[in-house]
Amino acid sequence: MGETAVEFTQEQLDSIGKIVQLHIHEWIGDREFDQRERIIRVEESLKNQQELMKQGFNLMEKRFEQIDKRFEQVDKRFEQVDKRFEKVDKRFESQRQDMNDRFARVDKQFGWVYAFLSATFVTILSGVVTLIVRLV
Repeated sequence: MGETAVEFTQEQLDSIGKIVQLHIHEWIGDREFDQRERIIRVEESLKNQQELMKQGFNLMEKRFEQIDKRFEQVDKRFEQVDKRFEKVDKRFESQRQDMNDRFARVDKQFGWVYAFLSATFVTILSGVVTLIVRLV
């Protein structure tokens, strides 16, 4: 049972295609043909839906990337703010230390003034008491 391969020219294939298109309704029942057409339309519609979904997912992916970039920018801003706060904290710490040093110096000065005034008061008081004792 040898099968022979038949080669057709493009013109012959085109004419066969036209004949098939003209008579396919006769060979295949109208119902089956309509069902096949509907199946083809549904498949095409599904392909379109799939393409639209892919486009939507791609757009969402791009949007997520943009959001990620914005979050990175916000993180950088927070880092900058943290650095600024560290500088401000250091400045406040140094100012507090300066104030504590000044208060310590003022306390020492008031200690010396208090001691001087106390000694002067005691001396004057003892002088006044001495005068009163001599006069009496």
